[in-house]
Amino acid sequence: MVLAEVVTMTGTQNGTDPRGGWRDVVVVGGGLAGLSGALVLARARARARRTVLVIDAGEPRNAPAAHTQGFLTRDGTPPGELLEPDADVVLDEAFWEGMYRSSSHVWSGQPNSQLVTEAADLTPGTALDVGCGEGADAIWLAQRGWQVTAVDISATALRRGEAHAAQAGADVAGRITWLQADLTSDEASVRATYDLVTAQFVHVPSVRRETLHARLAAAVSPGGTLLVVGHHPSDLHAGAGRWSMPDVMFTADQVAAGLDPARWDVEHTDSRPRTVTDARGGGTTVHDAVLTARRRLSA
Repeated sequence: MVLAEVVTMTGTQNGTDPRGGWRDVVVVGGGLAGLSGALVLARARARARRTVLVIDAGEPRNAPAAHTQGFLTRDGTPPGELLEPDADVVLDEAFWEGMYRSSSHVWSGQPNSQLVTEAADLTPGTALDVGCGEGADAIWLAQRGWQVTAVDISATALRRGEAHAAQAGADVAGRITWLQADLTSDEASVRATYDLVTAQFVHVPSVRRETLHARLAAAVSPGGTLLVVGHHPSDLHAGAGRWSMPDVMFTADQVAAGLDPARWDVEHTDSRPRTVTDARGGGTTVHDAVLTARRRLSA
């Protein structure tokens, strides 16, 4: 049974959907706040088998609202099921394609701040950017002389990244190879090793995270750097509009625990604060889980 639905129209009468049928709760306004509220209501009412209807006037939507739209309406799957720890369907290729197609751009176009902090002083070499999205990190690295392999599960994101790289100039575009792959399942998709492997905010269910992080580590050349950044679990309570999905969050210590101490020197396992804009337009503090480690030349 669908616990939350989103329909595009401008109004409703007496709590009914014009297509037919009654709903227990009607939320008017399909922005980030309305959709997040619908998710909370749907989860709270799941055991009572009650339904929530969201009335949404449609486009235009800002990126957070479009993102949440794709989450709530994923093939009509009940939100309660989407939030189960083993619900791999939530973050699969179809989900990310839907998110990127829902808006002309999803991210800011600026490189992630933790990448800039950690990689600014590294000697350029070869880099693997996993979960590259629309390409801002890959372009930033290429502009600094790195030869970059940019990987994402979404073909739409990769096309945008390639277009942005072309706009940055032929020299930059020529330094980036774009590759569609799911590194939680396509083990053979990355066959080389790299001087830098970076994964910025790549969140998957815990049952797949160990596999992903092991493959990231295996892709680092001797003497190379592994950089993994994610939303810290404390962000669930920060009021920053994070999904209520604790299973996909992780700490830097959890990432470090998967590294062989005989082969790795762990440099940072941090929870780094930064200020972001919350759903009300104000500022709130979130924390990034940041793992940096260097693979030893010999073990």
